[in-house]
Amino acid sequence: MPSFRPTREHLAVVTTKYWGVKGVKLTVGFLDGAPTDLRKRILLHMNAWSSTANVKFVETKTDPQVRIARVGGEEGGYWSYVGTDITHIPKGQQTMNLEAFSMTTPESEFHRVVRHETGHTLGFPHEHMRAALVARIDPEKAIAYFMRTQGWSEDEVRAQVLTPLEEGTLMGTVADPNSIMCYQIPGEVTKDGKPIIGGKDIDPLDFSFAGSIYPKKTAKPAPKPAPKTKQAKAGKR
Repeated sequence: MPSFRPTREHLAVVTTKYWGVKGVKLTVGFLDGAPTDLRKRILLHMNAWSSTANVKFVETKTDPQVRIARVGGEEGGYWSYVGTDITHIPKGQQTMNLEAFSMTTPESEFHRVVRHETGHTLGFPHEHMRAALVARIDPEKAIAYFMRTQGWSEDEVRAQVLTPLEEGTLMGTVADPNSIMCYQIPGEVTKDGKPIIGGKDIDPLDFSFAGSIYPKKTAKPAPKPAPKTKQAKAGKR
């Protein structure tokens, strides 16, 4: 099974990559001839965030803003650029990769992977990189673990797991170890031997936070009609 790869940059939102309070409406394109049923299924899971937030992803074949590929090799695995960074990626290059995804991919992976990578597109960084969670990780054990299991270099492990995000660049709640944006960190790499659970789906705090930074528009109440007054009759001439 392909793994999550280092995010393409370098629950909270990075302020410099935030789409803004008006919400997110992005077009989506597929670069490698994905069949119709798969495209619809991926879009369905991308739009799961819209249950609480003003978020909408719509497929197009003309200059899509979010470009999805399913390639392997060096560019393979699961990854996405973060937030508004996607606007700086040359046309024709993917902004999200879902290696080998097909209609036979288990439904649980659509929840775990597609919704996670869509969170990055919305501007959400990895939750396990919040200072409170990084402080629980043993650096030497983490480097050995991720080099062995993910094939990452020591520099990649330090950048993707051990370097906490600057809290001043974030808008967010306290660190959520159950967030869809949080990796599952095994107890063998934490200082106290207890795992960081990580998320396999969007959790209630994720939904709540997404709705708070990308609030849905509320209909304005209709103006009350002016009180009726008796009209004076015009006098005869």
